[in-house]
Amino acid sequence: MTSSKALRWFTSLYMLVLMLLITTGCTENIIVLNPKGPIAEQQRDLMLISTLLCSVVIVPVLILTAIIIWRYRDKKGRKAKYTPNWEHSTKLEAIWWGIPILIILTLAVITVQATYALEPSKPIESDKEPVTIQVTSLDWKWLFQYPDQGIATVNEIKLPKDVPIRFEITADSPMNSFWIPQLGGQMYAMSGMAMTLYLQADELGTYWGSGANYTGKDFAKMYFNVEATTQEEFEQWVNEIKAASPKLTLEGYKQLAEPSASEILSFSAFPEGLFEMTVTKYASSHNHGLSWKDIQKIQIEE
Repeated sequence: MTSSKALRWFTSLYMLVLMLLITTGCTENIIVLNPKGPIAEQQRDLMLISTLLCSVVIVPVLILTAIIIWRYRDKKGRKAKYTPNWEHSTKLEAIWWGIPILIILTLAVITVQATYALEPSKPIESDKEPVTIQVTSLDWKWLFQYPDQGIATVNEIKLPKDVPIRFEITADSPMNSFWIPQLGGQMYAMSGMAMTLYLQADELGTYWGSGANYTGKDFAKMYFNVEATTQEEFEQWVNEIKAASPKLTLEGYKQLAEPSASEILSFSAFPEGLFEMTVTKYASSHNHGLSWKDIQKIQIEE
């Protein structure tokens, strides 16, 4: 009996220590809690505030549960007060209903405000012009087109620090989800649609990006690096690609779109309107009846 009791105490202590290590561990190792941009910072703060508010209810309930189980356990010589006719307490009812209601209302207000503030297509306030990157999800790779710079890459993004990035996202494959955890939340890539996502990197460095939707055999290989550089380094990188990389032709794109994994590639040019053609070919097949100009007009009106 003594060894069994000791084992229970050891197990309880172990679980408590494990929970403390998990909840108080260094957030540097959890990339969604280590933001490197303004959007990710606001999303991190929303997660932490929501967790703390929920803990106001969850932690006392867990503690009281342990106390009640221990105090009212079946044992000889128990001194806990026995009140079989007790059935109601207005004070207690007010506490265990009032506090959760206040927390839910607070969470509702915070969530609504954050939802509007973090609207993905809302431009980031900046005195710098945004850089546009057109993202196309393929099987099983990512194609990134820089329409203003006239270059394209596969499974690699470079962007200047402290400059808003306007991602235009679509798919020429099954639906996927474009995600750079340290810069912001994920955005679905869907055929026949052009989704808009604004992000920004505030620090120099290399960040991990990935597809966040299961899309088949080589889904696990759909990851890419995002390197935030200085403006000068970004322009130098663009010039190097223009000088040394081949052009992406329409036939080359059709081969690239075939289901297969890919290493990092770069192209000094790509067919004009390639992204728009990818969007509208599926829009037509879905009977959306929208041209690329129609899509842009709707986005502006929204």
